[in-house]
Amino acid sequence: MKAIVGLGNPGPKYTGTRHNIGFAVIDYLAAGTGVSGFRGRFQSQVAEMKEGDEQVLLIKPETFMNLSGRAVRQAVDFYKLELRDLIVVCDDIALPVGKLRVRARGSDGGQKGLRSIMEQLGTPEYARLRVGVGSPGEHIDAADYVLSRFAPGERAVIDDAVAATAQGLLVWIRQGIDPCMNKVNSGTDNEKPKKAKPKRDEDGRTAGNQPKPPSTPKT
Repeated sequence: MKAIVGLGNPGPKYTGTRHNIGFAVIDYLAAGTGVSGFRGRFQSQVAEMKEGDEQVLLIKPETFMNLSGRAVRQAVDFYKLELRDLIVVCDDIALPVGKLRVRARGSDGGQKGLRSIMEQLGTPEYARLRVGVGSPGEHIDAADYVLSRFAPGERAVIDDAVAATAQGLLVWIRQGIDPCMNKVNSGTDNEKPKKAKPKRDEDGRTAGNQPKPPSTPKT
């Protein structure tokens, strides 16, 4: 069994906010065929889906963001999940809107839901998939910013990001964290392959600019 936890805050007041991007990803996955309805468990709303032979929990904690770890710990303990079978989806104000980044482990980076999970599990050794929601800038309080909704011009980008996140999670379910990172992180600048420098001949010409041999006149 595997578990995907999408972080957010419960209630219609927070629906569609930047902080609730994790909930949006879970709802996207739950809209697929063969997924059970949500029910209250582990201080969360939980649905179950089947991906191949793998049973997958889709979890939306209802503890509010800062106490997300309580819900995650309950699910992990009940199912005796190995941490390699857990991945958390959350917002990230350090990434541009729609940018995705997966890590197998790491610090919370200031994300309080991740911090709560780390405190409850006693380790940072769990996977996380961050979805960029843009930076608040210098003159907007970060807490107010993450509780705001996306601008109309951002909506298409974030919808595509939610779909891409879901695809990345399916790779994680089927193949594990390394293939998931390869797929999702392939667009980051520091992971783009460098272009090879063109080879030059003794006269300094590049390989693609060699002079053509004179054509043989037709007789």
